[in-house]
Amino acid sequence: MFGFLRDRRRERLRAEPFPAEWREILERGFPLYGRLPAEDRRELEGHVRVFVEEKSFEGAGGLEMTDEVRVTVAAQACVLLLHRDTDYYPRMRSVVVYPAAYVAEHRSAEGGVVTEGVEARLGESWSSGAVVLSWGDVRAGARDLRDGHNVVFHEFAHQLDLEGGGVDGVPELEGASAYRAWARVFAAEYLELRRDAAQGRRSVLDDYGATDPAEFFAVATEAFFEKPLALRRKHPELYAELASYYLQDPAGAAGPPG
Repeated sequence: MFGFLRDRRRERLRAEPFPAEWREILERGFPLYGRLPAEDRRELEGHVRVFVEEKSFEGAGGLEMTDEVRVTVAAQACVLLLHRDTDYYPRMRSVVVYPAAYVAEHRSAEGGVVTEGVEARLGESWSSGAVVLSWGDVRAGARDLRDGHNVVFHEFAHQLDLEGGGVDGVPELEGASAYRAWARVFAAEYLELRRDAAQGRRSVLDDYGATDPAEFFAVATEAFFEKPLALRRKHPELYAELASYYLQDPAGAAGPPG
């Protein structure tokens, strides 16, 4: 019964008119919104309404929560949901937003040595149900479509990864053949990025993706939406796997290379 009522509520929210002030926020600060086909814009607007209604938004570090913050975060997170059956990041309940990069405790163990300290972060994605973001970087990522960096795409890719059962770079896929193809392509591409990073070679993919398979999936997601032409040209199999998963072809809509 709960699922039925939830689905009816979501259907109602998606059918409601999108607030004009929210549209102005996206037109002003998220140029990708204006480049989407009309049908995709309508779908994205419906997803944004559901996301904002269902998720808790919390300001931290003195940030005042506003519709601009909610809508800008929600729109970028929901780009990853277009064309797909979705339960709106079911493990994620709250979005915590700082004004800018924030300091978090860091603990790592390598070679039997445990190190602790603090480090500046732009975002985090927790399996416990929260995503933490820097508003300055959320806004910069929304405005720049071609720098290859988008903290919202990155952290919400981690949430999609969790839907596959763990943080291992493998989201939920359709059938055994899809998992086999994903494993083959992503393992090879991950190892290639690790070699490139170790030898100082430049790549379409950010070196941070060489950290582990989970970060590789998140970095690849950023490149897929932000540098689609270059990713398709340099890593066609990786691009094809991501296009199959996200059911989108941003390179096809990006026009000729600049």
